[in-house]
Amino acid sequence: MPKMLSADQVERFRKDGYVSPVRVISKECAAEIRRRLEEFERGTGAPLSGLLRFRAHLLFPWLNELIRDDRIVDAIEDLHGENLLCWSTDFFIKEPSDPSFVSWHQDSTYWGLSSPDVVTAWVALSESNRANGALEVIPGTHLKDQLPHRNTFAKENMLSRGQEVAVEVDPSLSVMLELEPGEMSLHHVRLIHGSAPNQSKTQRRVGFAIRYIPTSVRRIEGEGGASLVRGVDTFRTFVHEPIPEFDMDPKCVEFHKKYTKLIG
Repeated sequence: MPKMLSADQVERFRKDGYVSPVRVISKECAAEIRRRLEEFERGTGAPLSGLLRFRAHLLFPWLNELIRDDRIVDAIEDLHGENLLCWSTDFFIKEPSDPSFVSWHQDSTYWGLSSPDVVTAWVALSESNRANGALEVIPGTHLKDQLPHRNTFAKENMLSRGQEVAVEVDPSLSVMLELEPGEMSLHHVRLIHGSAPNQSKTQRRVGFAIRYIPTSVRRIEGEGGASLVRGVDTFRTFVHEPIPEFDMDPKCVEFHKKYTKLIG
């Protein structure tokens, strides 16, 4: 019996590669997390950018709590069992009238993991809709093998290499995953997905993507960090990440510097 998802939702994930929407936190909780983000931004005088957008759960306790939220982790357990790691997190923020976009791609392209048993929980901290560039997916494409990609390094592409699938994608097949604050979508690491620019003149789109893996997944090369969020890790192929006690906790900032790389 699934803990969070229904049996139909589990089957839909297997068949289509995604489930959406799933309510995981209240609108009020989402607003509080966004408030803390924007309070930090005001303190630095600029929107969160660069490496601060990656693995931010190492820098802020309120995000470290979010990756461990029982409702989110219960849904991941329904798909991949009880021994789970949070492998990484990414902020995807589009300012009003922002030309930034995400090209059609598979997440698994450059991640260097041993298997495609990776689920992204994309948590909306603002409304995510057609006007402000919501996530779009091509159902069923996760059943394909890893597809060839090309690096474009396009200036407005939010991905680190501007990577895009090197095969034709029919946009008429896409499904837009519109979310309210506090809702999440789940998608498979091989599902083709992307998003358009934010055409709204007033709405900031703020999404926090959390990548989860079973503890059995390993890095193919090199060393990396991950946070154990449920169960036990008998494999120990990742360095277990420290938990920040306060914003920009020095021990966690140092760990973040050592292990954070731009991930597409």
